[in-house]
Amino acid sequence: MNILFLCVANSARSQMAEGIAKSILGKNHNIQSAGSEPSGKVHPNAIIALNDKQIDISDHYSKSIDDLDKDFLDKLDFVITLCAEEVCPVLPSNARSLHWLNQDPANENYNNEELAKAFEVTRDNLIKSIKEFSKLNVQ
Repeated sequence: MNILFLCVANSARSQMAEGIAKSILGKNHNIQSAGSEPSGKVHPNAIIALNDKQIDISDHYSKSIDDLDKDFLDKLDFVITLCAEEVCPVLPSNARSLHWLNQDPANENYNNEELAKAFEVTRDNLIKSIKEFSKLNVQ
């Protein structure tokens, strides 16, 4: 199964979802993430929040939809968007589209404690969503 997690910056939510999905769903699936306006980096708190669950995304990098392999995009089974407050990117595709509402945890107005908590909440929401997705869509 080919799964794409999509958000705007590809620095937090979609990166976390990619790492969590790979951990839960395993290596039999091609799971990637991208953003419509990539930030150029993975947010450090995304890495920390997943490290707390023994998931390592420290080698991930922020990428655009245009950076993804055409064969992967042509064979997508699911496109899962993870936006809330901003305009979610749209990918024209025959893939099944799902939307999981998630606030952006990378809020520049948060202090360090609030930032860490926001990333933990997002991580836990994504774990729950991916486990439910797995029950319904993965054989």
